Amino acid sequence: MSTYDLEEQEQLARLKAFWNDYGTAILAALVAILVAIAGWRVWGWYQLSQASQASAVYSELQVAAGANDQKKVRDLAGTLLESYPRSIYASLAALISAKAQFDAGDLKTARVQLQWVVDRAREPEVQAVARLRLAAVLLDEKAYDEALKVLAAKPEPAFEALFEESRGDVLQAQGKGAEAKAAYQAALGKLASGDAVGRELIQLKLDALGG
Repeated sequence: MSTYDLEEQEQLARLKAFWNDYGTAILAALVAILVAIAGWRVWGWYQLSQASQASAVYSELQVAAGANDQKKVRDLAGTLLESYPRSIYASLAALISAKAQFDAGDLKTARVQLQWVVDRAREPEVQAVARLRLAAVLLDEKAYDEALKVLAAKPEPAFEALFEESRGDVLQAQGKGAEAKAAYQAALGKLASGDAVGRELIQLKLDALGG
């Protein structure tokens, strides 16, 4: 037998020994990797499918809102909140539905939907909008202390002036003129320099308080 044949047999023997020792573990690792890759692809497809379905429902809701169909808006928003609660469409739908219900005089439903956005929305900007609208609903209901609690959260910088102005509105409704003035003045200080309309509106509120 040649030296080459001996070396080849030794290599085969070592390979068999290695496979006997580690073959099962290697196969298990490969299977785990393939399963993970397949799972990731399935999850990606599922997420895409969910987003597509949620988008379709949201589009239908927008049409219903344009037609002032409050019942359909409420029902479609409920579908998004129940079936696609983690999507941005759910939060946006709740905001649209809350406005529709508020306009229809159903303040209870509007409050529930706005509170859902405050509690569940992932986007800070969307949460800030929901807080402002919820505070406005509570102000309309004369639930002043609750409105101030809603506005106590620190918002994104772009919303700070609006939060201060809303606080001023609530405090003014409570008859706390000095505190309302301070809130309006804080709102002016945080307002963007180019927002002439917002500045004029707040100044009118200050003037009405004798400021």
